[in-house]
Amino acid sequence: MTDLDSRLRAWRHDLHRRPEPAFAEHATSAYLAEALEAAGLDVVTGVGGTGVVASLTRGGTGRAVGLRADMDCLPIDEPGTHAHVSRNPGFMHACGHDGHMAMLLGAAAVLAAEGGFDGTVRFVFQPAEEPGRGARAMLDDGLLARFPVQAMYGLHNWPGAPAGHFLTRAGSIMAGEDNFEIRIRGRGGHAARPHMVVDPIVVGAEIVLALQTVVARNVDPAQPAVVSCTDISTDGARNAIPGEVVIRGDTRSFDPAVAALLEERVRRLCEGISAAHGATCAVTYTHEFAPTVNDPACV
Repeated sequence: MTDLDSRLRAWRHDLHRRPEPAFAEHATSAYLAEALEAAGLDVVTGVGGTGVVASLTRGGTGRAVGLRADMDCLPIDEPGTHAHVSRNPGFMHACGHDGHMAMLLGAAAVLAAEGGFDGTVRFVFQPAEEPGRGARAMLDDGLLARFPVQAMYGLHNWPGAPAGHFLTRAGSIMAGEDNFEIRIRGRGGHAARPHMVVDPIVVGAEIVLALQTVVARNVDPAQPAVVSCTDISTDGARNAIPGEVVIRGDTRSFDPAVAALLEERVRRLCEGISAAHGATCAVTYTHEFAPTVNDPACV
């Protein structure tokens, strides 16, 4: 094993032991800053809250490129007794961000030691990728004004892909994600007296099925889109019809016009079906992740 191999493994294992959730990556930020400064880079911390940006310049062309990795973990308990198991109960690097950070530290170490370029490389460690807020926080903190680049590159591990291969393409590659919450209010009551209630479970069941028609009957077949209901909860009991049902889920799309259509159809179906049953509903619809669209020249 080469020295770089051992350093990469050590970085990854250290980071895996200390997972931290979105915007709480304080120990992670300090660890990264120490490793980057040891490699001779100029390091700025606290960008967008807990983000880290390190810069390495060779030559004087003024050109600059960014390389990006994410930092946060998931709220998942990690089983096992292996040496680098998570030491923060309830949190785990289950999405591979420990690997992403180790790869970017490795790139920084190689470029600092070997050079071979003329310009500036920015190593951008972004917090809060999981909730979709970290990139915006860094941009709002002046990332591109303070650390200008002509292009930004990032990647994500992909279990199942052949080792030694990069998978990419020009144009759209990762869909945008929007989230919704549908809160249906009926009138609860005893299960033996259904004629005296407005059953929100019936309304919710009809809504779940109706939402499956949005992609099938409203979206252009040439446009990719997904609508998924992923969670249903009620305030009912075994022998009591609830007064409220909450349905949560998300949608995926590439085109802003399709994203707008999905929201419009979700709202209209929920309101119409609820009204038809004598119930009311409130739809909360949030735009979380913009789609990833790769520049052809960069690809």
